[in-house]
Amino acid sequence: MSFSEALNQVTVIVVTHESAHCLPALDGLLGQCKNLIVSDNGSLDGTPAQAARLWPQAQVLSHPRNLGFGAANNRALVRVSTPLAFLLNPDCEMTAQGLLQLVEMAEENPEFAILAPQLVSVGGKPEVNYRWPQTLWPSEGNPATGPACVGFVCGAAMLMRRDRFDDVGYFDEHFFLYYEDDDLCLRLFKAQRPIVVVPDVKAVHHSRGSVRGAHPWRSEYGRGFHHAQSKLIFAKKHQSAARALGLRQWLLFTTTLNIPFRALFFSPKLLARMVGRWMGLLRWSVNA
Repeated sequence: MSFSEALNQVTVIVVTHESAHCLPALDGLLGQCKNLIVSDNGSLDGTPAQAARLWPQAQVLSHPRNLGFGAANNRALVRVSTPLAFLLNPDCEMTAQGLLQLVEMAEENPEFAILAPQLVSVGGKPEVNYRWPQTLWPSEGNPATGPACVGFVCGAAMLMRRDRFDDVGYFDEHFFLYYEDDDLCLRLFKAQRPIVVVPDVKAVHHSRGSVRGAHPWRSEYGRGFHHAQSKLIFAKKHQSAARALGLRQWLLFTTTLNIPFRALFFSPKLLARMVGRWMGLLRWSVNA
Protein backbone atom coordinates (compact mmCIF):
# COMPACT_ATOMS: atom_id res chain seq x y z
CA MET A 1 0.00 0.00 0.00
CA SER A 2 1.40 3.39 -0.99
CA PHE A 3 1.73 6.36 1.38
CA SER A 4 -1.28 8.17 -0.10
CA GLU A 5 -3.39 5.00 -0.22
CA ALA A 6 -2.71 4.37 3.47
CA LEU A 7 -3.60 7.92 4.51
CA ASN A 8 -6.79 7.69 2.46
CA GLN A 9 -7.93 4.93 4.84
CA VAL A 10 -8.09 7.35 7.77
CA THR A 11 -9.97 10.53 8.66
CA VAL A 12 -8.17 12.84 11.08
CA ILE A 13 -10.39 14.60 13.63
CA VAL A 14 -9.20 17.64 15.57
CA VAL A 15 -11.42 19.15 18.27
CA THR A 16 -10.57 22.80 18.89
CA HIS A 17 -11.50 25.55 21.34
CA GLU A 18 -9.63 28.85 21.18
CA SER A 19 -6.85 26.90 19.46
CA ALA A 20 -5.80 29.17 16.56
CA HIS A 21 -2.24 29.42 17.95
CA CYS A 22 -1.84 25.62 17.67
CA LEU A 23 -2.93 25.11 14.07
CA PRO A 24 0.24 26.06 12.11
CA ALA A 25 2.25 23.39 13.96
CA LEU A 26 -0.22 20.73 12.76
CA ASP A 27 0.19 21.52 9.08
CA GLY A 28 3.03 19.05 8.53
CA LEU A 29 0.55 16.22 9.08
CA LEU A 30 -2.84 17.71 8.29
CA GLY A 31 -1.68 19.28 5.04
CA GLN A 32 -1.12 15.75 3.70
CA CYS A 33 -4.45 14.32 4.86
CA LYS A 34 -7.23 14.15 2.30
CA ASN A 35 -9.82 13.29 4.96
CA LEU A 36 -9.88 15.86 7.74
CA ILE A 37 -12.56 17.18 10.10
CA VAL A 38 -12.04 20.12 12.45
CA SER A 39 -14.78 20.19 15.09
CA ASP A 40 -14.66 23.60 16.76
CA ASN A 41 -16.26 24.25 20.14
CA GLY A 42 -17.41 27.86 19.87
CA SER A 43 -14.01 29.52 19.45
CA LEU A 44 -13.90 33.32 19.36
CA ASP A 45 -10.26 33.57 18.21
CA GLY A 46 -10.83 32.77 14.53
CA THR A 47 -9.97 29.07 14.78
CA PRO A 48 -12.61 27.84 12.26
CA ALA A 49 -11.64 30.41 9.63
CA GLN A 50 -7.94 29.73 10.07
CA ALA A 51 -8.51 25.96 9.78
CA ALA A 52 -10.44 26.50 6.55
CA ARG A 53 -7.61 28.64 5.12
CA LEU A 54 -4.88 26.19 6.10
CA TRP A 55 -6.69 23.06 4.92
CA PRO A 56 -9.20 23.69 2.12
CA GLN A 57 -9.95 19.95 2.01
CA ALA A 58 -11.21 19.94 5.62
CA GLN A 59 -14.77 19.77 6.83
CA VAL A 60 -14.92 22.51 9.45
CA LEU A 61 -17.75 22.08 11.96
CA SER A 62 -18.29 25.38 13.72
CA HIS A 63 -20.45 24.72 16.79
CA PRO A 64 -22.16 27.81 18.25
CA ARG A 65 -21.09 26.86 21.78
CA ASN A 66 -18.67 24.60 23.60
CA LEU A 67 -20.22 21.12 23.43
CA GLY A 68 -17.41 19.43 25.33
CA PHE A 69 -14.59 17.21 24.10
CA GLY A 70 -16.51 13.96 23.69
CA ALA A 71 -19.56 15.54 22.10
CA ALA A 72 -17.47 17.47 19.55
CA ASN A 73 -15.63 14.26 18.61
CA ASN A 74 -18.95 12.45 18.27
CA ARG A 75 -20.27 15.12 15.89
CA ALA A 76 -17.24 14.49 13.69
CA LEU A 77 -17.20 10.70 14.00
CA VAL A 78 -20.71 10.35 12.56
CA ARG A 79 -19.43 12.08 9.39
CA VAL A 80 -16.50 9.71 8.88
CA SER A 81 -16.73 7.32 5.92
CA THR A 82 -13.22 5.82 6.09
CA PRO A 83 -12.62 2.62 8.10
CA LEU A 84 -10.21 4.41 10.45
CA ALA A 85 -10.45 7.66 12.41
CA PHE A 86 -7.51 9.35 14.11
CA LEU A 87 -8.34 11.69 16.99
CA LEU A 88 -5.65 14.32 17.54
CA ASN A 89 -5.65 17.10 20.10
CA PRO A 90 -4.55 20.48 18.72
CA ASP A 91 -1.69 20.51 21.24
CA CYS A 92 -0.26 17.24 19.88
CA GLU A 93 2.18 17.16 16.97
CA MET A 94 2.66 13.97 14.99
CA THR A 95 4.34 13.26 11.69
CA ALA A 96 2.63 11.77 8.67
CA GLN A 97 5.12 8.90 8.88
CA GLY A 98 4.02 8.21 12.44
CA LEU A 99 0.37 8.09 11.42
CA LEU A 100 1.29 5.84 8.51
CA GLN A 101 2.92 3.38 10.93
CA LEU A 102 -0.27 3.23 13.01
CA VAL A 103 -2.44 2.79 9.91
CA GLU A 104 -0.27 -0.04 8.60
CA MET A 105 -0.45 -1.82 11.95
CA ALA A 106 -4.22 -1.35 12.02
CA GLU A 107 -4.50 -2.87 8.54
CA GLU A 108 -2.41 -5.86 9.63
CA ASN A 109 -4.44 -6.34 12.83
CA PRO A 110 -8.13 -5.63 12.09
CA GLU A 111 -9.14 -6.93 15.53
CA PHE A 112 -7.55 -3.90 17.23
CA ALA A 113 -10.05 -1.24 18.32
CA ILE A 114 -7.54 1.51 19.20
CA LEU A 115 -3.86 2.10 18.47
CA ALA A 116 -2.09 4.94 20.21
CA PRO A 117 1.37 6.52 19.97
CA GLN A 118 3.67 7.24 22.87
CA LEU A 119 3.10 10.82 24.01
CA VAL A 120 6.30 12.71 24.80
CA SER A 121 6.97 16.17 26.19
CA VAL A 122 8.53 18.93 24.11
CA GLY A 123 11.86 17.83 25.56
CA GLY A 124 11.27 14.24 24.46
CA LYS A 125 10.45 12.77 27.88
CA PRO A 126 7.83 9.97 27.66
CA GLU A 127 4.51 10.74 29.33
CA VAL A 128 2.33 8.19 31.09
CA ASN A 129 -0.44 8.02 28.51
CA TYR A 130 -1.41 4.36 28.96
CA ARG A 131 -2.14 1.97 31.83
CA TRP A 132 -4.51 -0.74 33.01
CA PRO A 133 -8.13 0.16 33.91
CA GLN A 134 -7.90 2.10 37.15
CA THR A 135 -11.09 0.49 38.50
CA LEU A 136 -9.65 -3.04 38.25
CA TRP A 137 -6.01 -3.04 39.38
CA PRO A 138 -3.05 -0.64 39.70
CA SER A 139 -0.52 -0.36 36.90
CA GLU A 140 2.98 -1.56 37.76
CA GLY A 141 6.16 -2.49 35.97
CA ASN A 142 8.44 -1.02 33.34
CA PRO A 143 7.29 1.01 30.32
CA ALA A 144 6.36 -0.86 27.15
CA THR A 145 9.25 -1.46 24.79
CA GLY A 146 7.09 -2.66 21.89
CA PRO A 147 3.41 -2.79 20.89
CA ALA A 148 1.43 -3.79 23.99
CA CYS A 149 -2.22 -4.38 24.86
CA VAL A 150 -3.31 -2.02 27.64
CA GLY A 151 -6.54 -1.02 29.35
CA PHE A 152 -6.42 2.71 28.70
CA VAL A 153 -4.77 5.21 26.36
CA CYS A 154 -5.07 8.98 26.52
CA GLY A 155 -7.59 10.49 24.12
CA ALA A 156 -5.11 13.14 22.98
CA ALA A 157 -4.00 10.87 20.13
CA MET A 158 -5.73 7.62 19.20
CA LEU A 159 -6.40 5.71 15.99
CA MET A 160 -9.82 4.02 16.01
CA ARG A 161 -11.13 1.20 13.81
CA ARG A 162 -14.75 2.27 13.54
CA ASP A 163 -16.39 -1.14 13.08
CA ARG A 164 -14.97 -2.26 16.44
CA PHE A 165 -17.18 0.37 18.11
CA ASP A 166 -20.49 -0.72 16.56
CA ASP A 167 -21.97 -2.17 19.76
CA VAL A 168 -19.82 -0.17 22.20
CA GLY A 169 -20.49 3.35 20.99
CA TYR A 170 -18.28 6.40 20.99
CA PHE A 171 -17.94 8.99 23.75
CA ASP A 172 -20.48 9.31 26.56
CA GLU A 173 -21.59 12.94 26.40
CA HIS A 174 -22.34 13.06 30.13
CA PHE A 175 -18.59 13.75 30.40
CA PHE A 176 -18.05 17.34 29.29
CA LEU A 177 -14.28 17.29 29.76
CA TYR A 178 -11.97 14.66 31.32
CA TYR A 179 -12.64 10.96 31.93
CA GLU A 180 -14.45 10.51 28.61
CA ASP A 181 -11.44 8.57 27.33
CA ASP A 182 -11.29 6.53 30.56
CA ASP A 183 -14.94 5.61 30.11
CA LEU A 184 -14.57 4.72 26.43
CA CYS A 185 -11.49 2.57 27.01
CA LEU A 186 -13.08 0.77 29.95
CA ARG A 187 -16.12 -0.11 27.83
CA LEU A 188 -13.83 -1.44 25.10
CA PHE A 189 -11.77 -3.39 27.65
CA LYS A 190 -14.89 -5.03 29.06
CA ALA A 191 -16.00 -5.91 25.52
CA GLN A 192 -12.55 -7.48 24.92
CA ARG A 193 -11.66 -5.09 22.11
CA PRO A 194 -7.84 -4.70 22.08
CA ILE A 195 -6.35 -1.30 22.91
CA VAL A 196 -2.71 -1.16 21.84
CA VAL A 197 0.04 1.36 22.56
CA VAL A 198 2.87 1.60 20.03
CA PRO A 199 5.86 3.17 21.83
CA ASP A 200 7.98 3.44 18.68
CA VAL A 201 5.51 6.00 17.30
CA LYS A 202 5.83 9.34 19.07
CA ALA A 203 3.52 12.35 19.36
CA VAL A 204 4.81 15.55 20.95
CA HIS A 205 2.32 16.74 23.55
CA HIS A 206 2.29 20.42 24.50
CA SER A 207 0.35 19.65 27.66
CA ARG A 208 -2.50 22.08 28.30
CA GLY A 209 -1.36 24.15 25.35
CA SER A 210 -4.55 23.92 23.30
CA VAL A 211 -6.37 26.86 24.93
CA ARG A 212 -5.00 30.38 25.04
CA GLY A 213 -7.92 32.66 25.78
CA ALA A 214 -8.20 36.17 27.17
CA HIS A 215 -9.22 34.77 30.58
CA PRO A 216 -6.68 32.12 31.69
CA TRP A 217 -8.01 32.05 35.26
CA ARG A 218 -11.48 31.29 33.90
CA SER A 219 -10.01 28.43 31.87
CA GLU A 220 -8.31 27.01 34.98
CA TYR A 221 -11.57 27.34 36.93
CA GLY A 222 -13.34 25.39 34.18
CA ARG A 223 -10.67 22.67 34.22
CA GLY A 224 -11.09 22.20 37.95
CA PHE A 225 -14.89 22.26 37.74
CA HIS A 226 -15.22 19.70 34.96
CA HIS A 227 -12.46 17.42 36.25
CA ALA A 228 -14.24 17.15 39.60
CA GLN A 229 -17.65 16.53 38.04
CA SER A 230 -16.34 13.97 35.55
CA LYS A 231 -14.49 12.09 38.27
CA LEU A 232 -17.76 11.65 40.16
CA ILE A 233 -19.73 10.75 37.03
CA PHE A 234 -17.15 8.06 36.26
CA ALA A 235 -17.25 6.69 39.82
CA LYS A 236 -21.04 6.47 39.79
CA LYS A 237 -21.17 4.85 36.33
CA HIS A 238 -18.44 2.24 36.80
CA GLN A 239 -18.51 1.67 40.58
CA SER A 240 -21.61 2.80 42.47
CA ALA A 241 -23.60 5.83 43.59
CA ALA A 242 -22.39 5.17 47.14
CA ARG A 243 -18.78 5.21 45.97
CA ALA A 244 -19.35 8.51 44.14
CA LEU A 245 -20.97 10.10 47.20
CA GLY A 246 -18.14 8.97 49.45
CA LEU A 247 -15.55 10.27 47.00
CA ARG A 248 -17.38 13.60 46.80
CA GLN A 249 -17.27 14.03 50.58
CA TRP A 250 -13.56 13.23 50.72
CA LEU A 251 -12.69 15.57 47.84
CA LEU A 252 -14.77 18.39 49.32
CA PHE A 253 -12.86 17.99 52.59
CA THR A 254 -9.39 17.95 51.01
CA THR A 255 -10.19 20.75 48.54
CA THR A 256 -11.57 22.98 51.32
CA LEU A 257 -8.28 22.50 53.19
CA ASN A 258 -6.21 23.28 50.09
CA ILE A 259 -7.92 26.52 49.01
CA PRO A 260 -6.47 28.67 51.87
CA PHE A 261 -3.03 27.15 51.20
CA ARG A 262 -3.19 28.16 47.52
CA ALA A 263 -4.42 31.64 48.49
CA LEU A 264 -1.64 32.05 51.07
CA PHE A 265 1.09 31.27 48.55
CA PHE A 266 -0.79 33.18 45.84
CA SER A 267 -0.74 30.79 42.93
CA PRO A 268 -3.55 32.34 40.85
CA LYS A 269 -3.95 29.52 38.33
CA LEU A 270 -3.86 26.79 40.96
CA LEU A 271 -6.21 28.77 43.17
CA ALA A 272 -8.67 29.24 40.30
CA ARG A 273 -8.48 25.53 39.51
CA MET A 274 -9.01 24.61 43.18
CA VAL A 275 -12.04 26.90 43.48
CA GLY A 276 -13.41 25.40 40.26
CA ARG A 277 -12.95 21.91 41.70
CA TRP A 278 -14.73 22.92 44.90
CA MET A 279 -17.69 24.35 42.96
CA GLY A 280 -17.83 21.29 40.69
CA LEU A 281 -18.02 19.03 43.73
CA LEU A 282 -20.58 21.24 45.44
CA ARG A 283 -22.90 21.41 42.42
CA TRP A 284 -22.72 17.72 41.46
CA SER A 285 -25.82 15.67 42.21
CA VAL A 286 -25.95 11.89 42.35
CA ASN A 287 -29.38 12.08 40.73
CA ALA A 288 -28.14 14.05 37.71
